[in-house]
Parts: sequence; C-alpha cells; structure tokens
Amino acid sequence: MNVFVFDIETVPDVSGGRRLLELPDSLTDEAVADAMLAQRRQATGGSDFLRLHLHRIAVISIAMRSGDRFKVWSLGDGGDDEAEILRRFFEGIERFTPTLVSWNGGGFDLPVIHYRAMLHGVPAPRYWETGATEQSFRWNNYLNRFHERHTDLMDVLAGYQARANAPLDEIAALCGFPGKMGMSGGKVWDAIQQGDFAAVRDYCETDVLNTYLVFLRFQLLRGHLSGGDYARECGLVRETLAADGRAHLQQFLDAWPVGPLEQATAEPDQES
Repeated sequence: MNVFVFDIETVPDVSGGRRLLELPDSLTDEAVADAMLAQRRQATGGSDFLRLHLHRIAVISIAMRSGDRFKVWSLGDGGDDEAEILRRFFEGIERFTPTLVSWNGGGFDLPVIHYRAMLHGVPAPRYWETGATEQSFRWNNYLNRFHERHTDLMDVLAGYQARANAPLDEIAALCGFPGKMGMSGGKVWDAIQQGDFAAVRDYCETDVLNTYLVFLRFQLLRGHLSGGDYARECGLVRETLAADGRAHLQQFLDAWPVGPLEQATAEPDQES
C-alpha cells in the first residue's frame, strides 16, 4: 500500500485580498496582509485566522511509505508558483493512488487545496473520482469523510466529534514523539516575509513526521500492524532520518527516544 502523509503551510493570499478589499496595487503585500488580518479580527471579535479561501499554499510536505521505501520531502522552494506545487501534488495521486493521511486535513488542508486548485485550474481527475468512471471509488474515495482513502487522524480519533478534537503536538508528545520543534503555523507568514522559507519547510516536514508516527500507532491500535511490524516501521523511519543528513531531520531523530512500546513489540517477532 502507498501512503502519503501530507501537511501544508500557508500565508495570506495577498493578491486575492487586494482584489476583494479593492486595495491599490501600490500597497505593499505586508500592508495588504495587515488589512486582511485586521478585517478578520473585527469580524470574529479577536481571531485573525483567515477564512480558508484566503490562504495561499507556500509548501506541501509529504512523508511517503511505498514498497520498501520511506521518504520525506516538500513541494515548494519559496517561490510563488503555487500552481506547480498543486500540479505535482496531484500528479503523485494520479501515479500512486495513495492513502492520504493528515491531521485535520479534512477541516483545513484539503479545502484550501480545493480552492487553490480551482483558482489555478489544476486538474486532478483521480482525486475527484467518486465512482462515475471507476466503480471501486464509489465505496472508498478521497472526498467522503468516512472512507479511508483519505484518513484524517484527528477526525477519526475524535470519533468525528469536534468537541473531542486534539492538537497534533500534544498527541505526538503524549505518544513519545518529538512534537513541534521551535515553530508554529502562526509564525509562517513572518518567516517567509523575512526570507526564511527553509525554516517553514523544515517545520512542515517535522509535522508530517509526527503525523506519520501517530498513524503507525493508529495502525497498531486497529490491528493493521502487529507489534513486530510496528517496531520495524519505526526502525525504517529512524534509519531513513539518520541516512538523510539534513539537520532538522537529525534533530527530530535526536528528540525521539526509543520508547518502551517499540522495545516491547520488537522482541516477540525476533524470538519466533
């Protein structure tokens, strides 16, 4: 089975904001973003989290498990070619038909991707398939909340009850995984304004690593991985990060101690 764990980081869509607020072209992007955020605070009574159609995707990070490989990488290099990021994301779905895994992807990441793909006119027939041309997608497709082709871990673990939702950082930390490392989504716009796209990309990649490790625990929970399988999958992640050489992945590995569950589940299969 091919698995793509994904996460996006976004910034205000200043081009859209300039158009909707009828602001002059002479106004800087920073000033437009400030105006968008101020309007949102006024509308909500304090929150400046923009409505989803006003986010622009800066990066999509992916942790892929396919065949005997595990890999972590990102789409986006700090430029403005959002359409190319989306095109490459959907090309991966067309090629691999993976199980998509996210944390709150149904509530945030995928709706943003939908709006941005529509804006740019990026086709994705396999992603949007619901059984009209391929019958199996009638029973398991990317769009149905209760299907597994997209598994929103936050939604599933909360029993589809919003009041039971939990933050990824806290669930990851409780499970013994590193959690967030020195950044948050609220700092993304400032980092990109300062030209530090690498910090945003690295943060997004550690988020998909946390999500993937929670997904492995979920697979153990529902019996899709045995204890030994779980230990081996964690071992593959560790080996991949150690071999990669990038500093933020090594930092993630250093912050991830071998937990008792890994140790306990590794032993029975080794003895058999």
